Amino acid sequence: MSHHETTLPVPTLQQSELTHHMTFDSSILSRNRVARRRYLDILQAALQAVDPYQAVRDHLHVENGVLWAGRERLTLAQFRRILVVGAGKGGAPMARAVEDVLGTLLTAGLVVVKHGHRSPTERIEIIEAGHPIPDKAGIAAGARVLDLVASAGKDDLVLALISGGGSALLEAPAGITLPDLQGMTDTLLACGATIHEMNCLRKHMSYVKGGQLARVASPATLVTLVLSDVVGSPLDVIASGPTVADTSTWTDAWAVVEKYALTEVLPNAVTTRLQAGVRGELADTPKPGDPIFERVVTQIVGDNRVAALAACQRAQEFGYHTLLLTTYLEGEASTVAGLAVALAREIVASGQPVAAPACLILGGETTVRLGNASGKGGRNQELALAAAIGVAGRPQITIAALATDGNDGPTDSAGGLVDGETVALGRQAGLDAGTRLQRHDAYPFLQTTGDLLRCGPTRTNVNDLVLVWVEPATA
Repeated sequence: MSHHETTLPVPTLQQSELTHHMTFDSSILSRNRVARRRYLDILQAALQAVDPYQAVRDHLHVENGVLWAGRERLTLAQFRRILVVGAGKGGAPMARAVEDVLGTLLTAGLVVVKHGHRSPTERIEIIEAGHPIPDKAGIAAGARVLDLVASAGKDDLVLALISGGGSALLEAPAGITLPDLQGMTDTLLACGATIHEMNCLRKHMSYVKGGQLARVASPATLVTLVLSDVVGSPLDVIASGPTVADTSTWTDAWAVVEKYALTEVLPNAVTTRLQAGVRGELADTPKPGDPIFERVVTQIVGDNRVAALAACQRAQEFGYHTLLLTTYLEGEASTVAGLAVALAREIVASGQPVAAPACLILGGETTVRLGNASGKGGRNQELALAAAIGVAGRPQITIAALATDGNDGPTDSAGGLVDGETVALGRQAGLDAGTRLQRHDAYPFLQTTGDLLRCGPTRTNVNDLVLVWVEPATA
């Protein structure tokens, strides 16, 4: 029996085949099949727990002429029209859930999703646009969303469906062109800016972000359902907070430029607008206490913690000693990989913080500073490759890094699942793991070793998950 072929339960075919709109590529099962099927089953449980359709259905229902949005009670007879708008990778299933709840009560709707994330709807129009770099389709969709919301009066209800990716997908540039916006986004992605920092700039280059969609919707009643993709779920950061008060300022935005020395790198129109805002020549985004938010309700329907807890529960059912360490994981991907490896090695050495068979779960979102590198990969693939180097030759340890949206960076991979054999398999194929990591070129390495997690778009997005498995030692 190999180190992975433990006495833990083996998933049945029904359990191990993902039902969350996709299935993992079978190449991940090319070795250690029994254990890896277990690992995939645990990842499946996490994704199923944050299914956008079910998340909305759990928070929205009609009973005796009343629309319940969580604990919010809305008498349907008071509304002349019900309009639906939204943006994000989970937008299509969220829209379908709203249709199933409200049916013919819906007047009109428009939701923007990432290219390839469309799914059938009947009354709400789904438009595809670019992510993570905005495109013309996103600009056109943003204008249409603003027009639809602007038509709402005080007797109307606007339902906004927000999920991860909404910042790039819902765009209405203010004072800059699309190429300027694309250049700014590209620069922020490459410099390693956090999502808080990126969205701070995005909000101040937009007519729709940072509470400005709520401004346009006022005085209508506005209910926003949010599937969070930001660590800690700060409402003004998720999708750049189009329907909530913005806590960031022009000064905050300029501080990001200075922090990463971007004054000469960003498009001139962006820096010019920011400097005008700092001088007080441009109005800032709506702040807490603004009366436009008096008829606004915002609720989180799913987040990283929900996914992580579901993974914990499924791992426990397989007999693992589980521990959810954090859902606030941030930092450089390779540094976080070192932490994951250190935790695994401690379990092997001392049985702490839990004994093998163990499953540790961490959630959040890492970053990668690309510099001048031109390799292929994403933050989860990079984390996985760095972890593979750390666990090389350690047969008890397996580590997975998963982007819950199914797309890690500009690739068709959701991340990687690596073990003590990964580095050696790459070496046999003539690939050096350290060199590839330095080049930020994890994708071809993990593809060669059969350690890429590929599943296609999941149509959800609640950040990333890192799972660490330590199997019992074998004689």
